Amino acid sequence: MSQTSRRHFLAGLAGAGVALPVFNERAMSRLFEANVLAGDRPADALADDESYWMQIQKAFDADRTMINLNNGGISPTPSHVLEQMIRDLRFVNELPVEHNWRVLEPRMESTRRELAREFGCDPEEMAVTRNASEGLEIMILGLDLKRGDEVVITNQNYGRMINTWEQRARREGIVVKQVSFPVPLTDPKVLLRNLEAAITPRTKVIELPHITNLTGQILPIREIQALARPRNIEVFVDGAHAFAHFPFTRDQLDCDYYATSLHKWMHAPIGAGMLYVRQSKIPGLWPLMASTPTADRDRNIRKYEEIGTHPQANFNAVSTAITFHRGIGMERKIARLRYLRDRWARQLLAVSPRVKLHTALGADTGGAIAMFDVDGIDPGALGNWLLGQHRIVSTPITHPEFKGIRVTPSIYTSVDEIDTFVEAVTKAIRRGIA
Repeated sequence: MSQTSRRHFLAGLAGAGVALPVFNERAMSRLFEANVLAGDRPADALADDESYWMQIQKAFDADRTMINLNNGGISPTPSHVLEQMIRDLRFVNELPVEHNWRVLEPRMESTRRELAREFGCDPEEMAVTRNASEGLEIMILGLDLKRGDEVVITNQNYGRMINTWEQRARREGIVVKQVSFPVPLTDPKVLLRNLEAAITPRTKVIELPHITNLTGQILPIREIQALARPRNIEVFVDGAHAFAHFPFTRDQLDCDYYATSLHKWMHAPIGAGMLYVRQSKIPGLWPLMASTPTADRDRNIRKYEEIGTHPQANFNAVSTAITFHRGIGMERKIARLRYLRDRWARQLLAVSPRVKLHTALGADTGGAIAMFDVDGIDPGALGNWLLGQHRIVSTPITHPEFKGIRVTPSIYTSVDEIDTFVEAVTKAIRRGIA
């Protein structure tokens, strides 16, 4: 990379609001080469350009002896993001009480600022947490409710969140109602009608995912918020699989509460997440660990970060992950993810009428996550066969209303890996897995 070209590329990123100081030479080279290949082409035109995406793939030290199609659980982080965290961990270890608390902790304000910019909110509404579950539990356990108050959730909510609500029901006597909706959800109005039917004058909260972790269905959060707000019902949004996966902002959702993990689609190190709470709502939402009375009075979002001693390096490396994310661009990212999803899904649908897809393939209905089922083959058995015989990692799921295998590629996934997966499933359909 020439010095002149590098300067121009750096200037372009800086103009887009990208923080640059921690970006190492190797990572910058990958993004630079990718952007040279991209030129001015739109995102859709790049979705199947393997020369472009090969450069992005090289930023990850992924284990290519296996095919990881469970990136919805935890995604690997780009190598330079991991290196940034390791550098900070070593730095902390030299003098922990000084370096962790007095040097690195103040730097988290940069992470807060950049996350707020990505989400489209004020930094004073953005808390940095360890994962989506922590953020959701702050919501679920932090809101005052009394015996007989009602909460509406879906039966496709994340299991830990359902368990948390049910614990409140056992302990405090609140009422938790679960609503169902079909998969694939081809008409979002069905979910809206089901939610509305469950609402009574005692309903205080609706909690549901932005995109389900089971089938990857994007739910109509803005419309749900419009249903709830006139009734003074709080809406808690579980964005674990949504943030940095497909483009949206706070104002597009019109939400008051939002929590997500950053080790999925932002490709941050394991153990980083975020919690958004609209400033006017902060005084009414208790933290998990006690904070000072002045934090409520001042509407201080940092009260949700009171978790005791913890490594600061994970949180600070998020800024590096955001830089990499912006270097690709959200539109390019989601175009690629949907291309990979459609590549395997449409091929399998063409193989046999026994293949059923539980996820709508439209651009506005989902992203990388999709679920399929094969009539006559147990998804657990098929998942074990894919892993044991072909070293393909997938996610077999059995829900009371449907079953199948969740497939979740990522931006470092190659088309060869997708096609190998399709070939393996085709073999299973035609020859069996016994």
